[in-house]
Amino acid sequence: MKHTNNGSLALKSLGLLRKLTLATLVLSAPFAHADLDEVKSKGVLTVATEDDYAPFNYIVDGKPEGFHKELLEDLVAYAKEQKIDVKQDILPWTGLLASVSSGQYDVAFTGALVTDERLRVFNFTPPFASAQHYYVKRADDKSLSDIASLCGKTVGVQAGSALLARLPELKAMMKEKGCEMGKVVEYQSYPEVYADLANGRLDYAVNALISVNDLIKTRGDTFAKGIAVSGPGFAAWPMPKNSPELLKFLTGFMDKVRANGRLAALQTKWFGEAFPDMPKEPITNVEQFHKLAGM
Repeated sequence: MKHTNNGSLALKSLGLLRKLTLATLVLSAPFAHADLDEVKSKGVLTVATEDDYAPFNYIVDGKPEGFHKELLEDLVAYAKEQKIDVKQDILPWTGLLASVSSGQYDVAFTGALVTDERLRVFNFTPPFASAQHYYVKRADDKSLSDIASLCGKTVGVQAGSALLARLPELKAMMKEKGCEMGKVVEYQSYPEVYADLANGRLDYAVNALISVNDLIKTRGDTFAKGIAVSGPGFAAWPMPKNSPELLKFLTGFMDKVRANGRLAALQTKWFGEAFPDMPKEPITNVEQFHKLAGM
């Protein structure tokens, strides 16, 4: 498949579809969603998780695996203390956020990145992991090291993604070094990005820290991790704007697993490192997010 700087017609259609999906989320956001009183009345907290986003959520031999599979056990116990059962459904990512925004589920229990667009529809619980952006190169490429070495090189990133939206930060870093960003190639998925990086069609790729760590863990013979190319970023659970008490409930859950060491243990196991300096408060608006991310 040939990729261009502007992207193929299919990728343009994909980007348009994502924008239309976001517009649908924005329009649907004001409608009824369950807050904590209703959740307690029903006795059920509904959570939507993914099935193909390692190491956050994925399937092995037909069964859930990953960071959220284990942390869900803690959430079940926490909710049980308030006589609430937790009902989990595993969905494809393409429909997951729309299902939460429409009120089918109370929260997306997955590795969603906090973005400006999503904050117009959702509040986010306190982050559970860093989503700062790093570059990835071929393991045998000794030419790339610092920001200046990336100047003028061809970079691959997923179309319509949070990673693409924050590339201006890398452009600014390059400008400080007196140079400019090279060609940006957009892809439908990261497996395609990594395939073209491995075969030399790209010089480097940009992805979030957890995904980069997981890639190096499984394919460290082919790829190497570079340095940060953005300010801080955050992975957290999105939920509808008009569920403030439920947001407090999930913030309390995060406080508990952070204090008893469970969160750090699972971060180390699944992400390769703990993140003790993550914000401890929910992220609920763009201004707050930009301040936390240094944007």
